[in-house]
Amino acid sequence: MEYVYAALLLHKLKQNISEDNVKNVVKAAGVSPDDVRVKALVAALSEVNIEEALKAAPVAVAAAAPAAGAAPSGGAAPAKEEKKDEKKEEEALEGLSSLFG
Repeated sequence: MEYVYAALLLHKLKQNISEDNVKNVVKAAGVSPDDVRVKALVAALSEVNIEEALKAAPVAVAAAAPAAGAAPSGGAAPAKEEKKDEKKEEEALEGLSSLFG
């Protein structure tokens, strides 16, 4: 995964995604780079338009964004649900107690 992140970082910084650059970024992250993985990544990305791939990716990210945005308001909703559940439990217990006198 660190190799992909290195390539994305290089792309973001408008640097050439070469074996040396990827190795340098991976080394800077504190990982010993694997030459085979670096070569495979650079070869695979040579035929990919990264900008287009990133534009296509927000579709999946956009679906997750509303869920993340709803989390703060969702934090209050469970409290309300818990109160409703407690009331239902109390009502159920009252109903049971009437059965047993």
